[in-house]
Amino acid sequence: MGTNLRSVIYVFLLLFVVVFTVNAQNRRPKNVQVAVKAKWQGTPLLLEAGELISKESKQLFWEFNEAWLGSDGDSDCKSARDCLLKISTQASALLAKPVASLFQFSLTLRSASPRVVLYRQLADESLSSFPHGDDPSASHCCWVDTGSSLFYDVADLLPWLASPPTAGGDAAQGPELFDFDHVHFDSKAGTPVAVLYGAVGTGCFREFHLSLAQAAKEGKVTYVVRPVLPSGCESKTRSCGAIGARDNVSLAGYGVELALKNMEYKAMDDSAIKKGITLEDPRTEDLSQDVRGFIFSKILDRKPELRSEVMAFRDYLLSSTVSDTLDVWELKDLGHQTAQRIVHASDPLQSMQEINQNFPSVVSSLSRMKVDGFGSSGVVPGQPIPDGAIRKLLLTTPLPEPDSYRVDFRSEHVNYLNNLEEDDMYKRWRSNLNEILMPAFPGQLRYIRKNLFHAVYVIDPATSIDTLRSLYENQVPVRFGVILYSTQLIKNIEDNGGQIQSYDAETNAQVKEDISTMIIRLFLYIKEHHGIQTAFQFLGNVNRLRTESADSSEEDIEQQHVDGAFVETILPKVKSPPQEILLKLQQEHTLKEASEASSMFVFKLGLAKLKCSFLMNGLVFDSVEEETLLNAMNDELPKIQEQVYYGQIESRTNVLDKLLSESGLSRYNPQIIGGGKNKPRYVSLASSTKSGESMLDDVNYLHSSESSDDVKCVTHLLAVDVTTKKGMKLLHEGVRYLIGGSKSARLGVLFSSSPNVDPYSLLFIKFFEITASSFSHKEKALHFLDKLCSFYEREYLFKTSVESGSSQMPIDEVLELAEEYGLSSKAYQSRLVESLDEELRKRMIKVAQFLSWELGLESDANTIISNGRVIFPVDERTFMGHDLHLLESMEFNQRVKPVQEIIEGIEWQGVDPDLLTSKYFSDVFMLVSSAMATRDRSSESARFEVLSSEYSAVLLGDENATIHIDAVIDPLSPTGQKLASLLQVLQKHVQTSMRIVLNPMSSLVDIPLKNYYRYVLPNTDDYSSTNFDVDGPKAFFANMPLSKTLTMNLDVPEPWLVEPVIAIHDLDNILLENLGDTTTLQAVFEVESLVLTGHCSEKDHEAPRGLQLILGTKNRPHLVDTLVMANLGYWQMKVSPGVWYLQLAPGRSSELYVLKGGNDGSQDQSSLKRITIDDLRGKVVHLEVVKKRGKEHEKLLENEKSGRHGKTINIFSIASGHLYERFLKIMILSVLKNTNRPVKFWFIKNYLSPQFKDVIPHMAHEYNFEYELITYKWPSWLHKQKEKQRIIWAYKILFLDVIFPLSLEKVIFVDADQIIRTDMGELYDMDIKGRPLAYTPFCDNNKEMDGYRFWRQGFWREHLRGRPYHISALYVVDLVKFRETAAGDNLRVFYETLSKDPNSLSNLDQARVIFLSSRFKTDLPNYAQHTVPIFSLPQEWLWCESWCGNATKSKARTIDLCNNPMTKEPKLQGARRIVTEWPDLDLEARKFTAKILGEDMELNEPVAAAATDKPNPPPSSDISEDSEQDLESKDEL
Repeated sequence: MGTNLRSVIYVFLLLFVVVFTVNAQNRRPKNVQVAVKAKWQGTPLLLEAGELISKESKQLFWEFNEAWLGSDGDSDCKSARDCLLKISTQASALLAKPVASLFQFSLTLRSASPRVVLYRQLADESLSSFPHGDDPSASHCCWVDTGSSLFYDVADLLPWLASPPTAGGDAAQGPELFDFDHVHFDSKAGTPVAVLYGAVGTGCFREFHLSLAQAAKEGKVTYVVRPVLPSGCESKTRSCGAIGARDNVSLAGYGVELALKNMEYKAMDDSAIKKGITLEDPRTEDLSQDVRGFIFSKILDRKPELRSEVMAFRDYLLSSTVSDTLDVWELKDLGHQTAQRIVHASDPLQSMQEINQNFPSVVSSLSRMKVDGFGSSGVVPGQPIPDGAIRKLLLTTPLPEPDSYRVDFRSEHVNYLNNLEEDDMYKRWRSNLNEILMPAFPGQLRYIRKNLFHAVYVIDPATSIDTLRSLYENQVPVRFGVILYSTQLIKNIEDNGGQIQSYDAETNAQVKEDISTMIIRLFLYIKEHHGIQTAFQFLGNVNRLRTESADSSEEDIEQQHVDGAFVETILPKVKSPPQEILLKLQQEHTLKEASEASSMFVFKLGLAKLKCSFLMNGLVFDSVEEETLLNAMNDELPKIQEQVYYGQIESRTNVLDKLLSESGLSRYNPQIIGGGKNKPRYVSLASSTKSGESMLDDVNYLHSSESSDDVKCVTHLLAVDVTTKKGMKLLHEGVRYLIGGSKSARLGVLFSSSPNVDPYSLLFIKFFEITASSFSHKEKALHFLDKLCSFYEREYLFKTSVESGSSQMPIDEVLELAEEYGLSSKAYQSRLVESLDEELRKRMIKVAQFLSWELGLESDANTIISNGRVIFPVDERTFMGHDLHLLESMEFNQRVKPVQEIIEGIEWQGVDPDLLTSKYFSDVFMLVSSAMATRDRSSESARFEVLSSEYSAVLLGDENATIHIDAVIDPLSPTGQKLASLLQVLQKHVQTSMRIVLNPMSSLVDIPLKNYYRYVLPNTDDYSSTNFDVDGPKAFFANMPLSKTLTMNLDVPEPWLVEPVIAIHDLDNILLENLGDTTTLQAVFEVESLVLTGHCSEKDHEAPRGLQLILGTKNRPHLVDTLVMANLGYWQMKVSPGVWYLQLAPGRSSELYVLKGGNDGSQDQSSLKRITIDDLRGKVVHLEVVKKRGKEHEKLLENEKSGRHGKTINIFSIASGHLYERFLKIMILSVLKNTNRPVKFWFIKNYLSPQFKDVIPHMAHEYNFEYELITYKWPSWLHKQKEKQRIIWAYKILFLDVIFPLSLEKVIFVDADQIIRTDMGELYDMDIKGRPLAYTPFCDNNKEMDGYRFWRQGFWREHLRGRPYHISALYVVDLVKFRETAAGDNLRVFYETLSKDPNSLSNLDQARVIFLSSRFKTDLPNYAQHTVPIFSLPQEWLWCESWCGNATKSKARTIDLCNNPMTKEPKLQGARRIVTEWPDLDLEARKFTAKILGEDMELNEPVAAAATDKPNPPPSSDISEDSEQDLESKDEL
């Protein structure tokens, strides 16, 4: 029975297909194909692979090139795809598995192409710097640039390599090197630079490379490679060397939209398309998807002989199901129906992609699905349950770094002046702590008898304390104190390794006490015998006597001032003469140790380097001004209030003890603490271990006594050059740090001295290494190393060069010293052999390479690396073992602690227990925490726990994958369209586990997606398997609806500026049924340029709006220009990949300002900022400028009265779509036929078709006018319109100040559909009374339109207050005044404020709702005219039939074809009827266009109705009166 039923169904189907096929012959399926190419010439895939792999590690670039040079592996490659796989395989062998899986995808994405283009720019500059000899057109595939000459042949280079110039000679003029340069790892710093330009795979590259690499190994040159394959050299490379270089690069990573367009006004060009391009895409469609209940793959399996008929039937079903409207009841559950189909699909991601990217074709079938228990997704934020340790680590976020740190200064060396809780002067103050919570005016002080604020000044007593005493006497509610130190004694301590030198080493005499130490000693004596108030009085008297002294400079305190102040202070308080007491104190040096200890305490705190500072409850401030203290109190107040509120601080709480016990540090070092000012630098130590042998494998670690078997969470690596005092000081401090005791850190030493180190230093390194490797567990090993360091410093390092050069290390003395500390001398003797020398030199080479490759430092640099955090440069004078304790504490608490908790909880199953040593775990902590520190992690992260996952969630991938993705998606949203493709890429190339939570809107009132969408991603099919061609990725839309009008939009990354370069058909109005025999509409876009954006600021001032910037190369500094907006100080410029230099434009900008550069706040005297563009992501640059000295009060924007030069009339217009381009040509002709002066037209190039851009140069030549194509990328911070037409309108008004060159002073905007009947010179020269804008008011003499004049009622009437409402079809812009008054900034502020809310004007006129977002090109200038004033042009300058009566038509200087909301007459019909000259102008423009494009023009168009002054015809009967007006109609009202 079932068989018979199926037979009947198939017979019925066949009969239907036969009948259908007859009618469907003329409705063949049509496709759309879109590609985006880069503007630059193609780059070799092989060179891109080298750049990609170098991003993982600089060393890998050289390993990849050596591997390619050492093999002929591409000889068997017969196609582009073979080459792609060969290159990927070669590179993947050098990469870790997770990275290797992404490499091929990144390569096909062509993401490294801009870097190769950058090298091409540098190569061109290199060649242009030198003449080519007798043949200027000579083509060279490789050459070496030394700065002073170019070498095109190895034979010419060899003599130069044999005797390269010295550092003082030509080497100083060597080529400039950049961070991205590939410097050979054997290169020695300071040697002459030789840059090789060439491509691996060419014969000349191999020859040059071998010679230069050998010279680098010999220490003769710094060898640099800049990969480039010059044009014409493609045939001189191996078979795979030129893959991708022949054609422009095809890009991926963008979206293409075909949106269903509202065609109420039928705004389409009726000119026929004369020719097209027929493309057949080889890809096949997925026939397994349901189409109106049919699964066509099964039908074709059973009836393959009917394939053409069955596919025709399928095409019919697809085209007939397209819908952009549904009834309300059909929309109700559409979101849940979509989610249900996705959840139940065998491939949910593919299902989601096919639904939301083809939604108009599937919405009808979706709406008929039955919803089975599908509910809301039930997503709430929460904590995920991780499946593996690695995932735990990846999800771990480091603890947030506080903005500031407290220094624990509690000690006997703090001398407090007052005590708010005990002193009588405060006894009338209230002691109720809760009063601090009472409201008060900002900045108002709280007088509470509680030591809440402790301001302790750290000062040299030679410094004035007037500020402190003034605050104290004015009863500021702060407990004041001082810690005194001697600047000279601190210097003594720094020079002597952290010790106080009591005796001079040369004279053996006691070091004379400095004046500040004496003051401290006398201060302590007075405090002990006469009280703290008298002691502070003594300090004040010292400084008073200094300033009153006539024979003393203001800066110096002399002995007489101290003696006088002492006598004056204690005279009223003692019976015996003060002079006798002073003499006795000077002779006996009473309290000397206490005064020196005070300075030593400041040195250990690390506060001496700040000169003058004070501590507010431990927070460090480097200014002692009164304002600083009051600001510090205001900052501290909320923190104390919070703790009081929650009961953490009570009346008996010692506030200082509580705060410092919780978060106090024992030392202050801004290089380590940072406090938000200095961003820490990190390096992944794990990356240095993944490619074979690692420098870390040879490190022997030192531990504090009796802790060598403990796991250490923190590892300090000291890279030291022991031939320098700086390096030796750092090493010695490291040893003393361990002697002082550290239970959670170990120390490894990387000797970074030159491999050609002198024998004495090499012997020291041997002793140190042997001790670390063999005796680190011994109790006194560290003490031996301490003595060894002192011995080496004393006997060798601190001697003169003559003495040290002739000395030999007394080995016997060192061995005896070792025996004293219980270390066997025989063990040393057995290992002090010459064979160890070579081993040590190899290690030092590895260290030098590590410092160069990973850190970019010189090989002899002294630096500290703590779990990947890099401290460089190290100030050896102030850096102490205490700083290593601080670094240990900071790193452990901020970064290592979360890692420790996870690692300690791991069950190490399957690992040999013998391997699980303390060293193993210490290595794990070091490598993991360093790798995690290098990740860029945003401050916010979201994690989701799925509830009700039975209906809402899709789980994909291996649950134990190292990377897990939670995605919450509304599948019927524009974001969902893009995410469906991106998630598929991640699943394929990253092998993640995914949890996709479908979160559709529960109730829809309109179809959510009215477009088709494709997200373009690359694959290996883009590479030919039969030849060496690279086709490139494309967006392909199959079986698009034939009778629906579509408009194409590109969804490209923010930095891309794209324009169509191949598009025969109108991309704004795609009607596929008009394609004729063409089956595929093709469009090719080009990334015309990348966008460089930035923000400019001036400290303590608003953004310097109007500041002019220029960008170029060093040889051509002004290639593009722009100015700074007031809005966030924003600016942008168009760039291409390369090295560019940004500077202030000559004129007022550079006269008033200079660029501020450097992290130290120094000004860059060159006023240049180098900017590197080497990827497709663009760049955001932050600039800071400062006013020049003497110019602080001058204004940048001034109202200068200057005469205009030149008589050229500048006219600006914008058009999109073939119809408006047709109008635009007519407008141009009408201007030229009525204007006698030179004219220059400016067009927005983004939206012009390739045909128009082909025709306009010929038209300019034929009719003698100038033109320029301009563009501006919509800023990311400015609310963006979603519809293409609205974006186009925005360019008419929002960016007038920045879209034109700064040299342009005035421009007239003319709508494309306007006809000019007068000399535009009259309008251009018109005096617009100093206003930035001049518009024509709307006419009011066509009474039939009174019901549509919304500006006469409601909101607009109140807002305008008698001002006219203007039409935007024609207006004048005085660009000088526009920029001077920051009119553009003001308009953008109005737009940003109002446009985000589509209802921003909805309540302003109940009778007629006008949405600003769709009308802002007209509404915005009218709305803002109170701030941006408008000059009203005479009414005759713009006539429009819809709004103006026919009585005034004869006086019209311009006629605009604005839409009529009553009749909705099509544009072309109205143009022929209204404007007498329009048909002739149209015919002339079309004939010229046909001639240029080589087309045969058809003249069988509808006969133009005679232009008449009769009223508009009545509405067409086929137009519904209550149909919704489209956007263009609203625009033209």
